[in-house]
Amino acid sequence: MKEDQTEKSTVSSSNQTQTLVRRFPGEAKNQREMRRINSIYGRIGLLRRVSEKSTKQSHTFLASHSFSTHGGYGGDGELQQNNSKVKIFDRDLKRIHRDRAAWLSSRQKNNSFVDAVADNLLDRLEDCKKTFPTALCLGGSVGAVKRLIRGRGGIEKLIMMDTSYDMIKSCRDADEGSLDNSIETSYLVGDEEFLPIKESSVDLIISSLGLHWTNDLPGSMIQCKLALKPDGLFLAAILGGETLKELRIACTLAHMEREGGISPRLSPLAQVRDAGNLLTRAGFSLPGVDVDEYVVKYKSALDLIEHLRAMGETNGLLERNKILNRETALATAAIYDSMFATEDGTIPATFQVIYMTGWREHSSHQQAKRRGSATVSFRDLHKKFGGQSES
Repeated sequence: MKEDQTEKSTVSSSNQTQTLVRRFPGEAKNQREMRRINSIYGRIGLLRRVSEKSTKQSHTFLASHSFSTHGGYGGDGELQQNNSKVKIFDRDLKRIHRDRAAWLSSRQKNNSFVDAVADNLLDRLEDCKKTFPTALCLGGSVGAVKRLIRGRGGIEKLIMMDTSYDMIKSCRDADEGSLDNSIETSYLVGDEEFLPIKESSVDLIISSLGLHWTNDLPGSMIQCKLALKPDGLFLAAILGGETLKELRIACTLAHMEREGGISPRLSPLAQVRDAGNLLTRAGFSLPGVDVDEYVVKYKSALDLIEHLRAMGETNGLLERNKILNRETALATAAIYDSMFATEDGTIPATFQVIYMTGWREHSSHQQAKRRGSATVSFRDLHKKFGGQSES
């Protein structure tokens, strides 16, 4: 695995509306905070009712040319279930989260963190001398990718794909109002776990902040590699294991104090050391991995939660505890504020972003020499260029 330099930057959040009162939960009497908690609980109840109806209102996915690494869509277009695979995330719930994020993003046009990640990922296209006529953009921050691509990579045809119909519709509506129509764009409702793309059909696949919600990340990456043409490029940005470390600490302490135990509230994420192995396992050649760390400042922990909802990044664990005690929620917010608040009264939230780059194998790529084929030893090189002789 190859890791490049780690960069750290600070991004100011645009959705900071309220300031959390610095009191311990037992002394919290602020009615404004209680109204916000009650509002969140009301929306959670609505979300739960929608989730119960999701089996009857689920969107239809294109399955005619899809393929899967573990018995996905068969020739008859029906989903073949494989119970032997471990499922961590509730994909139906994540689709509902994406529907909600589409509605929230329509009210809040700018998201500085999402834009920064998408722009950094797309910068890698400027380092490539070749062009990519046909590109596929997977779910995540699809709107930011479409808005910031600005002709990079020589893209002529762009396929925008997301599990959420509402997110795709929002992206299409924004594109219709845009003055830049230089790229032929099509829209597709599909799932990264069962990629509905023909094999060897696209030159470029972009995924910004979406693949970390797949149950089978290696399998999804294998499907991406198969969908690429030879010498095609795979670009992905996923959240790393250090993401929201402050919130994880606050949640753990609040659950231990108020409930006497710990329940999963934040999803497990890949570590930086695993990213290179994922690329190699998927069969990509010339793999590259680097990591950035963004620190976003909020006025309170509740503003952080609202931002996560707008990004579709709230809890999607299959074995999650569906009930969050009000006292635990208030304790989490107060502990977060007391432990991590800065001098200016804001609270920081760390987002670790892992960038992955891989190519589908091609004869033009550099190949490693056969083991044992070297004609010069490292000892000889050291004597010639090291400036010192061995003692």
